[in-house]
Amino acid sequence: MKVNKTYKSSVFSLLFSDPDVLRELYCALKGVTLQDDIPIVINTLEDVLFMDKVNDISFEIGGKLVVLIDHQSTINPNMALRLLMYIARVYEKIIDDRSIYSTKKISIPQPEFFVLYNGIDSYPDKEVLKLSDSFKNMEDLGLEKTSPVLELIVTVFNINQGKNEAIKKAVIYCRNHDILKEPLEEQGSEVLNMLMTEWNLDDAKQVWYEEGREEGHVEGHEEGFKKRDNELIDNARKALADGIPIEHIQKITGFDLETIKGS
Repeated sequence: MKVNKTYKSSVFSLLFSDPDVLRELYCALKGVTLQDDIPIVINTLEDVLFMDKVNDISFEIGGKLVVLIDHQSTINPNMALRLLMYIARVYEKIIDDRSIYSTKKISIPQPEFFVLYNGIDSYPDKEVLKLSDSFKNMEDLGLEKTSPVLELIVTVFNINQGKNEAIKKAVIYCRNHDILKEPLEEQGSEVLNMLMTEWNLDDAKQVWYEEGREEGHVEGHEEGFKKRDNELIDNARKALADGIPIEHIQKITGFDLETIKGS
């Protein structure tokens, strides 16, 4: 089985590449309403490699908010740290480098951070991750515990079936407003299913293998790899059976023809 390790234009990012859809997604996540005339400016770190990654979605709302949304198919307790690194890069895009030397205070959009989780492991409907939870204990140095001078808070939503429905609302919005109309009308559920299972398989395997070596459970992790491999293949074959062109499935999953056809 071949997996495309370098495929960067994810279905998730493509689906939410329209300002109107992003407005709808933000409103669904926050439970608020925004006026249609409030401008949405996308500033995702496309083509900007950072630790061999790019962030999934980043956009400004009316120049007052900058929102970062990441999609994860595995549980990652380090998302607050990752998003800290991403937001620094996003601010570099927003702000003129010379402005930071100005004698006048710079006004910057307030950040908000979200992670949408759709993996196979059990996870709460909603969880809050804090950067400060990763800080080392200063009390070991004989110092009193103090409030962190740097904090970043991420809201993680479990968007599996029966969980939070923000993503599905945004997909419906796309379909009803002729955004990616053809694939969503014909295969809306499969597009949703595939975007939710998209992840970097090789990176994840390497991390799990190393963790397994440390814990002495490599064999158990290998079983987990096989289970995830099989689920990805099942999704691809289901999409083929429902009429999605095989070349599209190849592009999205990176699988070869034999794997998709099951021959």
